[in-house]
Amino acid sequence: MNLFRKFFPLTFFLLAFAIAGNTQIVDTAVTRKLLNAKDTLVRPAEENPALKETDSIKLKNPNYRNPRTAALRSAVLPGWGQLYNNKWWKVPIVYAVMGGTAWFFFDNRNIYKELRLGYKVAYNISQFGDSTGYDKIKEIRVKQAVDGGWLNELKAERDAYRKNVDYSFVYFFLAWALNVVDATVDAHLSSFDISPDLSFKIQPGYSELARTSGVSVVLKFK
Repeated sequence: MNLFRKFFPLTFFLLAFAIAGNTQIVDTAVTRKLLNAKDTLVRPAEENPALKETDSIKLKNPNYRNPRTAALRSAVLPGWGQLYNNKWWKVPIVYAVMGGTAWFFFDNRNIYKELRLGYKVAYNISQFGDSTGYDKIKEIRVKQAVDGGWLNELKAERDAYRKNVDYSFVYFFLAWALNVVDATVDAHLSSFDISPDLSFKIQPGYSELARTSGVSVVLKFK
């Protein structure tokens, strides 16, 4: 009995050490299995940096035109934006409209100058008998009005053509502005699909934001 008491602590210690060692072995084995299992898991294929870079770059539409560039070019030189948009057939129209407004401006200005001079000469003749500047009048009808002493008619015509000069000046710059607007709009629509092959259908849809189902109307441009 005394012998058992002496050897029992030693036996218990050895048994506990053996159990602990066995547990450590089991744990180590299990850990190795888990590590091996993790290593054997199929890892998702890493994305090719070149492909990722390609995906991140938007494919450039060959028909795309920068609206800002088109607007600036047309503002600097009328028709330049239309050429940039490959709408060369619009260039003659742009210059026809702008040329017409420019001609209208200069023609009205020249007639206004003649009427202003004619009225001044006619007034001086009627008031002071001074015909200075009469020989500078080129318009025959203005000379006839001066000879006839038609002061009221000359004044009315002069004022009317003065307004025409102002209007033609405004029309010219409106034509210039429309030239810029036309180039800008064409550039915005350069990449817009206007193909007649369109599809329209109604299909069920799901909103991730509202987390609800519904019906959506889809219009596809092919």
